[in-house]
Amino acid sequence: MVKQRAAGGGPPRWWPDGPRTRRHGPPWRNRSDEEEARGNRLPWASTAVFTVFVLVGSHFSARNQQGHRVPLDAYAVALLLLTSGLLLWRRRHPVFVVFGTTAATLAYAAAGYPYGPVFLAVAVACFSAVVEGHRRAAWTAVGLLWAGHALIALLLYGVLPPAGDTAGTWSQELIVGTWVVAVVAVSELARSRREQWAKERAERAQAARRRADAERLRIARELHDVLAHSISVINVQAGVGLALLDSDPEKARAALTTIKAASKEALGEVRQVLGTLRAPGEAPRAPAPGLDRLPELVEQAAHAGLTVDVEGGAPRLPPGTDLAAFRIVQEALTNVVRHSGSRHARVRLAHDGGTLRLTVDDDGPATDGDAGGSGNGLAGMRERAAALGGTIDAGPRPGGGWRVLAALPLTAEEEDR
Repeated sequence: MVKQRAAGGGPPRWWPDGPRTRRHGPPWRNRSDEEEARGNRLPWASTAVFTVFVLVGSHFSARNQQGHRVPLDAYAVALLLLTSGLLLWRRRHPVFVVFGTTAATLAYAAAGYPYGPVFLAVAVACFSAVVEGHRRAAWTAVGLLWAGHALIALLLYGVLPPAGDTAGTWSQELIVGTWVVAVVAVSELARSRREQWAKERAERAQAARRRADAERLRIARELHDVLAHSISVINVQAGVGLALLDSDPEKARAALTTIKAASKEALGEVRQVLGTLRAPGEAPRAPAPGLDRLPELVEQAAHAGLTVDVEGGAPRLPPGTDLAAFRIVQEALTNVVRHSGSRHARVRLAHDGGTLRLTVDDDGPATDGDAGGSGNGLAGMRERAAALGGTIDAGPRPGGGWRVLAALPLTAEEEDR
């Protein structure tokens, strides 16, 4: 029956993680398509080798036990082929196979045929069932094998072939029981190791997804900061150019020149950010921006009609902190251009007590009821600061206007530079 696909053409509902992984078997298994294909493939080669081993081994066992057990005949060969052949389906139907091999092996023993490698088929079936998660079925099957063998050896030996057979001893049955326990223990050990491997693989995949999410968030912040600032400048200058196109062509030309420069710079920074997606692991072609480019921000703000005063200075910063400080100032000035009626802003840089403090003030008032800017801009600034262990405070200033205060921690080594 064809499964119903989810709305919107997505993966089928019985695929919880999309088409690349499926849940199959016990809960701890989460196999990929390739692993699923291997699991569904019948193990012809290994089953054929095992069948030959059982037939040859049983033949030699019969020669060594001649006179004590019933000689091999067509019925014995049929039981040996059935027991070994069932292992062909040990991956698809492990419960059926472990009980089937147990029943066939008990029938072989009850017929009085020589003891030999046929018992190993139950061990292989038990191993497969335990590894596939059917532990209770495997334990039950090997328990029935031991109980049946004890019943045949201790009670039914007089009515079952070979004629004149003697009763077994409890010490022999203890050896058989030890063998059964050993088979179950090895199977459980393999299952435990496989669970551990599956858990480690899932943890590695989860860590990789977290790293990918963090990288996507970083790229989203970079693109937001670059585009929001540049498009704000372009928007303001386009309005100026349209207003002065007829009355003052020279100023309109200057506005268009500013638009061209801002768009060129934005394209360059966007290419740098997207370059990390096209060539992972390669060094960026251009250095990441930092506070040394603060004069460029001031100049761009001036083209947008905003006068910016810069006070104080910052120590030499590591690239991550330097980039975060630059982007925070850039976003704050962008919000002033877009959302404040003030044409004057102040940027103050100070560091004390191992903390770099960035303050961006404007006199307001807000032009659209939101002097602080959009939620995405403030959220991006807070995420940048939080990634470095810092904080962002943004809100109205006493006496009017808006203030953005960023506190970014510095290590002792960085502060001494």
